[in-house]
Formats: sequence, structure tokens, C-alpha cells
Amino acid sequence: MDIIQKFGNAVSSMSLEDPGKARRLLLTGYRLQEKRLLFFSDKKLPKSGQYVARIVMKNIIQALSKPENSAMVSIFVPGELLTAAGLTPYSVEAMSCFIAGTRCEQTFLRKTEEEGFPETMCSYHRVFLGAALSGLVPKPKCMIYTNLACDSNMMTFPYLKQKNMLPGFFIDVPYDKNEDSVKYVADQLRELKAFLEDVTGKKISEEAVRQAVNNSNQAAAYYHEQLALRKEHDPVTSLTNELYAIFMCHLMAGSQEAVKYTKLLLEDVKKAPKSEGLHILWMHMMPFLQEPVKDIFNYSDQIHISACDFVADGFQKTHYEDPYESMAEKMVNCIYNGSVKQRIQKAKELAAQTNVDGGILFTHWGCKGTIGASSLIKESLEEAGIPTMILDGDGCNPANSSDGQISTRLQAYMEMLKVNKAEKYAANHGKGAGSDDTLCL
Repeated sequence: MDIIQKFGNAVSSMSLEDPGKARRLLLTGYRLQEKRLLFFSDKKLPKSGQYVARIVMKNIIQALSKPENSAMVSIFVPGELLTAAGLTPYSVEAMSCFIAGTRCEQTFLRKTEEEGFPETMCSYHRVFLGAALSGLVPKPKCMIYTNLACDSNMMTFPYLKQKNMLPGFFIDVPYDKNEDSVKYVADQLRELKAFLEDVTGKKISEEAVRQAVNNSNQAAAYYHEQLALRKEHDPVTSLTNELYAIFMCHLMAGSQEAVKYTKLLLEDVKKAPKSEGLHILWMHMMPFLQEPVKDIFNYSDQIHISACDFVADGFQKTHYEDPYESMAEKMVNCIYNGSVKQRIQKAKELAAQTNVDGGILFTHWGCKGTIGASSLIKESLEEAGIPTMILDGDGCNPANSSDGQISTRLQAYMEMLKVNKAEKYAANHGKGAGSDDTLCL
């Protein structure tokens, strides 16, 4: 048993007897990790990867250690307003990823089952609910959630709001993507600002809101500039750091840290050597704990995640001058809102922009929207000439998937993509597929 598993077991058992003590132990581990990231950063990662690891770790520490200054949010809530309010946002997904990374998730999954929640519910929400109900995750200042994308939001947030008597704010995002929907959501975001002022007892200046939205637009500009270079240049990365990018474009949207991260990412991509390896479009969340997926992607200079639809959608370019309408536009136009056609269209755009060799759609356990749409997404992308793999698994509970099966399927898929790429290279250069100077990967 390794040290992380021993640490996770200690947190698990302690959380059932003394959750406050368990939280202090967890924070001790996280603070040590923060120091390690500061003084002994992962040199195999580029500067953007090293930086984002420290920032996300700091965010989780602040959420757990200073709950009176934190807000529990669903992942598509505009981070810009939280930034302007000076609150530390954390999401169900973010907290569950860190708990699972500490390998103490099973205790909290069992706790949620004891409360009567179905096993088919999203594992991110089940882990978080168990941790919150046990007291490991402390009560925040408030909660903010939306109906956008995830149906588990409508179970987790109302349940904890009532159970813990928390002040909460709900943002209703209409299905239709039009001007009326944007204005409707923008009006709710103005009400959210007033709610945050009431909860914190502090005024939020309009200048602070506008600055946060400007920061988001700057981060989006940097992100899209680096995306345009991904056809040929890909820095080495890891699944964990790709996951952190989701936090930066949602939870920490509007922050100076998000701007710095995307600027560093752009610099890293510019400096990255020309890649002759495979370029992959990733769709949905990152199964950063799944060993065979890590084996394929982590630190590889031959297989790259060139784009992720979840991240690209979070770094949307907005067009409204009014900051509330700008935030509302991003929510309304989210690819997870409305018809699956928008997800398909975004995937095709990203595939063309980064010249990918194939796509992987991760169908996370309990995510009914993605699982239900997976066949249509795969069929549509393959009709467009993008070989696509549906990868079943669980983003934070490895017990729900088989490493052996995932490894076999991934290896076979990558081999197929290598053959396809070699044949295309040979055809474009007038050589036979068996020629000695055919592209090798």
C-alpha cells in the first residue's frame, strides 16, 4: 500500500468519527503538496502546467480552510461574479477530484448511498455529497447553482441547501439560444450580484464586475490564439493538468490567475517543437485517475490532446458590451445547453482547427446527457472523417470501470490512428504505405 492510499485511509476513517480532525489532516496533506509544487514543481511539464497546478491547489485549500469566504457552485456558474465579490468558488467536480485523488472517495460514496441517493447518479456528485454530509467539506458562505447541463445539480444543491440551511441562488438557463434568453439570464445575474452583496455584507462595484469580464475575454483571446497553433505544436502535458484547465475557464473565470495561465499556455505552445505524433480531440471530462489513460497521455511526446471541447467552450469569446449580458451569453451558448447538434458542431470546428487524427468522447458514469448523445456524436464525427472512440469510465471512481478493458480498447484505437496517419502521409507524398520512409510514430 503506497503513502497516498495510507493517507486516504486515515482521512476516511477519521471523517466518520471526527470530521473536523479529518479535514485538518487533509489540509495538512494539501499544504505539503502546495509546498512541493512551489519548490519542487514537475519539471516534465511546461510552465503553464506547473503554474496551474499550484493555483488550483491553492483554491481547494482556501475553500476548505476558510469556508466563511467560499461559495459552493455548479461548474457553469459565472466565476466572474465570484471573483468580483472576493469569494473562493469551488465546485462539486473540483472538490470530488481532489478527494478521489487522495483515494478516500469510497467512504463518501457509501455515505451517499446510506442517504438514499441512487448508485446511477453522477459519481462526482455522490462523492461530494458524502463528504459534505459527513462534515469533511465544511458549510460554505453560500451556494449558487444552475440547471445548465447536469441534472445532478438539481438533486445535490437543493438537498444540501435544505439540510444545512444555506443561503442559495439558482440561475435558470433557457433551452433556446436567442437574445431573449441572454437578457433573461443577464437579469438573474444582476440579482445574483445583489444576493452576493447581501450574503457577504460588502458592495461589489460595477467596475470590479467589468474588470472580471474583461479578464475573461483576455483569457479567451490567449486561449484561442494558442489553439490556432495546435496543428503543429503541442507541449507535453498530463491528464491532471488538462483537467485543471476546466477549473480555470469556469471556477476561476475573471481572475488574473486565469489570464496568466492562458498567457503562459500560449507561450508554451509557441515554444513547443513541431510534433509528428497523434493529435487527439478530447470531449467531456478527464478521467485523470484511470491508469491506462494516464499511461497513454501523460508526458507523451507522441500522443497529444490538442483540444478539449469542455475547455474551449469555457473560454468562449463573448460579444456583448454589458458585462452581465456577456456572462449570460456564455451560459446560454454553452455547448451543453440545448440540442446535441451544438456539441457536434463545436467538435468538428475544433477538429478542423487543430487537424486532429481522431476524437475520444469520455462518457462519465451517471452523465445521462453525454451517454445518451454518444452514439449520435460518434456517428456524426465519423461521417465528417474523424475516427471517434466512445470511452466508458468514471472520472472520480475508478471502481466503476475496468483498467484492462480500457487499456485494450485504447491501445487498439491508437494503433488504428497511427496506421491511418501513416497511410495519409504516404498518399500525400506519393509513396506506398509500406515504403521505408513512411511516417513512423
